[in-house]
Amino acid sequence: MSERYESIQQDLRQTPRKWLVTGCAGFIGSNLLETLLKLDQTVVGLDNFATGHQHNLDEVRNSVVPAQWERFTFIEGDIRDLEICQQATQGVDYVLHQAALGSVPRSLNDPITTNAVNISGFLNMLVAARDAKVKTFVYAASSSTYGDHPALPKVEDTIGNPLSPYAVTKYVNELYADVFERSYGFRSVGLRYFNVFGKRQDPDGAYAAVIPKWTSAMIRGDDVQINGDGETSRDFCFVDNAVQANLLAALASDEGINQVYNVAYSGRTTLNQLYDFLAKTLAEQGVQYDKKPVYVDFRAGDVRHSQADIGKAGKLLGYQPEFDIQRGLQTAMPWYTKFLR
Repeated sequence: MSERYESIQQDLRQTPRKWLVTGCAGFIGSNLLETLLKLDQTVVGLDNFATGHQHNLDEVRNSVVPAQWERFTFIEGDIRDLEICQQATQGVDYVLHQAALGSVPRSLNDPITTNAVNISGFLNMLVAARDAKVKTFVYAASSSTYGDHPALPKVEDTIGNPLSPYAVTKYVNELYADVFERSYGFRSVGLRYFNVFGKRQDPDGAYAAVIPKWTSAMIRGDDVQINGDGETSRDFCFVDNAVQANLLAALASDEGINQVYNVAYSGRTTLNQLYDFLAKTLAEQGVQYDKKPVYVDFRAGDVRHSQADIGKAGKLLGYQPEFDIQRGLQTAMPWYTKFLR
């Protein structure tokens, strides 16, 4: 474990803070909520259940002791409502802003709603957090911001043209955060997530991420569809790595604030390799899957290859990801086999 991360956890246990997690009923948000409660923090959660689920909150409740759960206050509401954002940020030390409409295909199908949530909602949260004098505002940025820039690995200060409305919205988030620092001295940190996966990631729906979608199909004995030739590659990041980055960012030194960081493992896995990893890891859980994948057309708006340089997060935040793709899958698979049947 990162020495800095270990030190921060000890500090939080000794001196609890008050946190706001937006999107707390979602995949990453619920994992952040669980970690914070297990560290005996006071947490406010905000979610409108557009993509989050009550069963994620129920699962967190079952994973912590009653005294920890009592430290959690849930607000059902939408970040497009400024008054809700103001209510949620009152008395909060740190904001972990995860609420957004994810998915490149969703943004291509409905750019207006994606813009309203990811830009107008983000601005509401910035204004509310600024007015509440929040110490640090950590927000979920995205590797989609790199767009069509071909260089690998991706380095934070070099981006290309966006390839989807979703990518535009996440880039605008970074621009707004930067302007708030210049205009108001507001402290924020952006985390460009690279293909985060793990427990409580939704396998259903048209915009499901590849790992839960494929795992669910394999468990059920359904066909697995691979977009393109299967040689498209991604830097898959286990959710515990993303949780580490959020806590490190919230309590970063002045040098680390008002920066954007890649959050990944800094590896490359092709879709064909991922397919093999999933089948092998499932077999270790007693689930045999012998079907060949079905290859279909490339997906609109997708970049061909993605891999992060995480040197900046390591240097300024003390970020050291513990889970590569295979260890992450092995850790997550018992949850997948229990809940995705």
